[in-house]
Parts: sequence; structure tokens; C-alpha cells
Amino acid sequence: MNWTGKNILVVGMARSGVAAARLLTALGAQVTINDSKPASELGEALEPLAGISVRRALGCPAEQVARDAEMIVLSPGVPMSLPFVAEARSRGIPVWAELEVGYRETACPIAAITGTNGKSTTTVLLGEILKDAGYSTYVDGNIGRPITEDAASTTPEDRMVLEVSSYQLEGIDKFRPAVSAILNLTEDHLARHKTMEGYLDVKARIFMNQRGEDVCVLNADDPRVYGLWERVPCRRWAFSRRRVVEDGACLQEGRLVLMREGKARDLLAAEELGIPGAHNLENALAAAAMAMAMGVAAADIARTLRRFRGIEHRIETVATVRGVTFINDSKATNVDSALVALRTMKAPTVLIAGGSYKVTDYAPLVKALDGVVTDLVLTGDTAQEIADTCDRLGFTAYHRAETFEEAVCMAYALAPQGGNVLLSPACASFDHFNDFEHRGRVFKEIVARLQREAQ
Repeated sequence: MNWTGKNILVVGMARSGVAAARLLTALGAQVTINDSKPASELGEALEPLAGISVRRALGCPAEQVARDAEMIVLSPGVPMSLPFVAEARSRGIPVWAELEVGYRETACPIAAITGTNGKSTTTVLLGEILKDAGYSTYVDGNIGRPITEDAASTTPEDRMVLEVSSYQLEGIDKFRPAVSAILNLTEDHLARHKTMEGYLDVKARIFMNQRGEDVCVLNADDPRVYGLWERVPCRRWAFSRRRVVEDGACLQEGRLVLMREGKARDLLAAEELGIPGAHNLENALAAAAMAMAMGVAAADIARTLRRFRGIEHRIETVATVRGVTFINDSKATNVDSALVALRTMKAPTVLIAGGSYKVTDYAPLVKALDGVVTDLVLTGDTAQEIADTCDRLGFTAYHRAETFEEAVCMAYALAPQGGNVLLSPACASFDHFNDFEHRGRVFKEIVARLQREAQ
């Protein structure tokens, strides 16, 4: 696409917006950057734009500058439902997600992964499989590095793996991955998508432009996801730990196998996986199926599945301090993800939960505490809502902390010898942190201090 001289407004100066502005400027566009926050509040976020010629419209609503734009590019956190978006579209002005811009400048095949839970683990795992198989591989998207950061550097021989969120999929136009996957679908982001049907429809956009020999991999064990089967316009593969699939990957007699036209190719025994848990078995099957679709040999897939040990901030053992093991699961930004972490706990556990508000029901989380969680420490904006749910369901062993640091120290004091302190908030992080990674890093810094003090 020819961007030269095009007047483009980029809204939202988080990482994606900044990266998009840099790329578009390098491609010759006339870029205006906008954020409701002034430059003084954005701070270090704007440093990558130092010395780059962009018009700055900061500390004001996008409506004030949107009418002059020939195109609008949104960061994922900017809802498509805002009035200036509808007004622009009514005038025929394209409004795209940063993902769409990056896609149009990417020269290599793309594997794109979405779903409610497991996206990051599956994305990193698939990236490792491709790297181990000899491909120069970019791992980008919602996982933390925007696609527009790397798009211009790609060549046809490379491979790119993208974690794709529902927020990003709202703003695609021609985005077409060679291989896509939808891992699962549980209640999340309903404040933005309103209903589960609306959430499902946005997730299904990942395959809407796929055709012909492209592959879409669906979770055959998730009724909502598998219900999309007839809507897929390209080759349809599946993964399952409960049934045999025709094409994709599944579990047979305790072993992970690849399936092509009903014929199995053995990978490894489930207990050989480097990442434990039923949820990670599903993630591994999805990654294996996608890797096969991208031409990776079974032996190469199996080798990486054996050595891969997981990702930061997802059920990550941080340290053991005087007999108490601290586990960082800051990536658990919804109830279902926290439930997965609770199911992996093998010792009495103190859970730290709470964060920024999102429309959800905390009853499933509270119901899962008995027999696993000795104490629950609540922090953040949702602490009262979770406490109210505890009262309603009769779980009394909860405590309130005014700050995040107080919550970690309180959990440590409550934890029994040989037990765990698990940070699995079941909430987003935007009440007091930039993102879940920031929250996880702060958790680990506090644990490191406790460890030093214990020596």
C-alpha cells in the first residue's frame, strides 16, 4: 500500500500506537498522534518518537482532530464504539487497528492465535517451535511487541506468530493469516463486547479473510469455538485432548499425535511435555497443529515440546522464602484463567486477587477456593465486589489490603510452611499498573526483597 503523503491520525499512545506512528512516518505518511492524556502524563511512552516528525495532538479528545484525517489507526485500548469512529466511517474514512497496518507491511506468512486463555503460552511455544525448526521468527501482537515494530523488517522466508486480541480483531480489514487458531472462549471483555455472542463474533473475525489453502485450527473440546466450524472459509483443522480428529492434533492413549486425513504421526507422551497441566496440554496440541500447518516436521515439533518451560507471568515459580513458594500468575486477568492456576496448586495456597474493574461474575472463583485456598487476600478496585461474593457464598477467610505491597506481605504472613502464595488476580491490572507484566514485575521485586530480608 502507498502511504506517501497520506494524512493519518493515530489514536492511543501506548506501545501499539507509538509503533504504528513510527512505521507510518517511515513509510512517508503525514502522521498526527493523539491521546486524551497530555505529554506530561505519557512520559516515557513517547520516547521512541523523539526526533520523528509527527504532529502532536495530546491531552485532547480525538474528535478535535479526526475530521482532517484520511485514515484513522487505533491502539487496541481505544474502543471502536466511540462516536468519532462512527462519524469517520460515515464519511468513508477507513478506521483500522494497528494490527491491520502491520499486516499490510509484513512480507512473511503469519500464524495468528486468539481465544480467551492460553494465547500467550501458545504463541510463544509456536514461535519456539518455528525457531527450533530453523526459521527466522517474529513473535508479536498482543503479547507485548506490536506487529508494526517488526513488519518492515520481515522477508518472505521469515515466519511471524501473532497473539491477537478481540480488541485488535475489531479493527481489521484485509488481515489474512496463513494459519489461525481459536483456543477457547469464556466470559471476558463483556464491558466492551456486551454479550458472549458479540464476543464470539469478534473472535471469528480472525478467519474471515482466509481462503483456499489457509488453515484455521479450532478447539474441538470447546462447544462455542467448535460451533464456528461451518463458518470457516478455508481448510478446517482441530485440536482435542478428548477425541480423535481428522486433521490437526489430539491425544491418543496418553500420547500427543499429529493427524492428517485420519492418519496419526506420534509426537511424545503427555508426561514428557515441558509445561504441566491440562490447559497446557491443550496449548501444546494447538501449537503442534499450527506448526504442522506451517510445514514443520513432527520430530522438530516434539523436540521443542519437550524443552519448553512456559512463559513469564503465567504460573511462574518465582522463589521459595522460608518454606513459602511464591507463584506469579499476573497474566490471569479473568476468572477462568485464575481457575486454571488454582487447579495446578498441590499445596495449601494463599491467593492474591483483585484489580481493575470488568464486567464478570466472581462466584466461580470463590466456589473453587474451598479445599485449595486457606486465605484470600483482596486488593485493587474490585476487592469489595469479590468480598461481597465471598459473603454471599459463605467464604469467610478473606482479608483486605490497601496496597499491592501490603497484599503480598500479608499473604506471606498468612501462608503455612510448605504452602504457596499465588498471585492470580482474576482481574485486569489497570487500576494501579500499566499492564499485567508491570504487575508481575512488581510482585517479583517484592518477593526478591522478602528473600533478601530472610537471609
